[in-house]
Parts: sequence; C-alpha cells; structure tokens
Amino acid sequence: MAEHKHGTMDIAEQEKTFAGFISWTIKTTVVILVALVLLAMING
Repeated sequence: MAEHKHGTMDIAEQEKTFAGFISWTIKTTVVILVALVLLAMING
C-alpha cells in the first residue's frame, strides 16, 4: 500500500464545493426569514 503523507492531498475542489454549500445555505436562510416576516406582516 502507498504511504500516506498528511497534507499532500489537493482539496481545492472540496473547498470550492463547501464554499458553494455555505453560500447556498445562507441565501436560502435569508429567503425563508424574509418570507416569514412578510407572512407575519400580512397576517398580523
């Protein structure tokens, strides 16, 4: 088996995917919060 050396793996693609996931999560959360505020104002 090949010897593993810590820190040698290229993780650029994983970092890009994770950054996209975090961005999508933040945007989705903001949209949901805005929708809840609007519903509260309409039905208030």
